[in-house]
Amino acid sequence: MTETSNELIFHETVQRIQPVDARLLELAVERQRHLTKPEGSLGRLEEVANRCFAIFGGHSFSVSKARIVVFAGDHGVCAEGVNPYPQAVTAQMVMNFVHNGAAINCLAKTCGIELRIVDVGVIGPLPFCAEIVNRNVAHGTRNFCDAPAMTLPEAFAALRVGIDMANDAVADGCTLLGFGEMGIGNTTPASAIAAALTQRPVREVVGRGTGANDDCLRRKISAIERGLALHCEHLKNPLDILRNVGGLEIAAMCGFCLGAAANRRPVLTDGLIATSAAALAVQMQPVVKDYLFAAHTSTEPGHVSLLESTGQQPLLNLGLRLGEGTGVALAMSIVQAAVAAFNEMATFESAAVSVKDTDNPR
Repeated sequence: MTETSNELIFHETVQRIQPVDARLLELAVERQRHLTKPEGSLGRLEEVANRCFAIFGGHSFSVSKARIVVFAGDHGVCAEGVNPYPQAVTAQMVMNFVHNGAAINCLAKTCGIELRIVDVGVIGPLPFCAEIVNRNVAHGTRNFCDAPAMTLPEAFAALRVGIDMANDAVADGCTLLGFGEMGIGNTTPASAIAAALTQRPVREVVGRGTGANDDCLRRKISAIERGLALHCEHLKNPLDILRNVGGLEIAAMCGFCLGAAANRRPVLTDGLIATSAAALAVQMQPVVKDYLFAAHTSTEPGHVSLLESTGQQPLLNLGLRLGEGTGVALAMSIVQAAVAAFNEMATFESAAVSVKDTDNPR
């Protein structure tokens, strides 16, 4: 069967992703030894800066121009009563983003970060406005308790949306990328992805999301267990997991993660839902790990297992569970600070500061 253009771009993007040169990491470590500080005294900031140096190929680099892309979509599995909020809230929150009223607007503004809002699967309809990138693939997914959440063409189309948004960010000169989401009910597909990828029992990876009570939580667990059982013969690879139990915004975030890595840009992932997308991207191309930074640890139980699958140690642990890219906005400031120290700090030689006396330790 002939590949569609979306499928072709997906495969080409995956093939473009190259591993970071380990020798550049060694050069970065060596530079850290010459900066005017005790070796290792900046802790994980040194690790972050070293990875960024290697990601940019060892050349002069900056991460001052940062962008977060928030992808929005709705979910058919909400018909199972898995969320305490009506689905209309997805579109309402998208408009709240447009009017700068959401948490991510406040944090992005405070941290000097560009923000883009993308409709990839909102039931809608949303009004036309310049602040929303309209790339709607479908008006929500299907209920994965009854059928695959997406057709294969829909999955590839949503992946393409994310890839395009990463390419656009790089074309606009952005050097630090991050992503978040908005979608009522989307902790349910994210938890289903976590269970499918990690092979852990559903009850171990499912949390209350946006405040589900006990009855809602039971319905959520039941829906995921039934969905995984229905599609068990078609959950053998990350693309099939995404298609059968994922979401359109999750597919777009997965594509964004792949696109960032293909363009050799550091990319930060947010909480449970965003990390489910990143984990799928890592399964599709393990080298994505070289470009990925985990912003924070969510209170959602499935997040830890997904972080383990991506090989990432979070930069922050603030008890966040909002989504929207809020953790990313905060962590981007950490990455920028780490790079500033790496690029701008004087060396012992340039500052005429004496180095540690290793011959006469005290």
